[in-house]
Amino acid sequence: MFTYIGKKVDNLLAQLGGAAAMVRSVLFWLGRSRFEFDQAVRQSVSIGVDSFGVTALTSLFTGMVLALQAGNTIGNIFGEPIFVGTIVSFSLIRELGPVLTGVVVSGRAGAAVTAQIGTMAVTDQLDALYTLGTNPIRYLVIPRLFAFLLTMPVLTVFSNVFGVLGGYLVAVYALGVPGEVYFSDITTFMAVPDFMHGFIKSFIFAFMIATVCCYKGISTRGGAEGVGKSTTGAVVTTIVLILVLDYFLTAILTAFGI
Repeated sequence: MFTYIGKKVDNLLAQLGGAAAMVRSVLFWLGRSRFEFDQAVRQSVSIGVDSFGVTALTSLFTGMVLALQAGNTIGNIFGEPIFVGTIVSFSLIRELGPVLTGVVVSGRAGAAVTAQIGTMAVTDQLDALYTLGTNPIRYLVIPRLFAFLLTMPVLTVFSNVFGVLGGYLVAVYALGVPGEVYFSDITTFMAVPDFMHGFIKSFIFAFMIATVCCYKGISTRGGAEGVGKSTTGAVVTTIVLILVLDYFLTAILTAFGI
């Protein structure tokens, strides 16, 4: 058993070291080479625009469920579904917006990025890039990292909007809460630091997803089976890290008054 645990720990440390080395290479090439703008635009469309529909749909129904649960619970306690807008907006903007967006983007775009780079790795296309004098970190990783950092916060904002809209529909048409009261609950208690709380998280989640997925792709070995394992591992790892990071980020940002 100790041998098994030792191998797992050794493998984990090796992956952490490899990911750190990749991030160091990204920082090295950022100021020393031409930025692949076309690649970054294509990846932004693939990661951001193509993920918009599923992100919006997920947030819309999450907001609807939050409003329904909050309204019914508070109604049973106080006799009226009060502060539904406050509960929905705070839950989405501070926590569920960036978390759900990160999970959706990880499962859709993150998996695609890992599969793309992993396929290039097992078919020796990465070696071909080296032969042609092109560094894979500069050509493949940096544009994808930029695309994640650009699109994830934007998707998070839209996720918040659709979630609040979903809560509004349920609050008004299912719970009988006046629309003015719903939005008044939001504007009365919501402040800029509450919005920034989730917005900052979206940047950190984006950086983590890009780093994990690109590293898993570059380190892929073992043909088609290896691509499948890397893709699955990337999605599972990023989703777990989103939930773990969310706790620590919440504690840190709250301590700073954000």
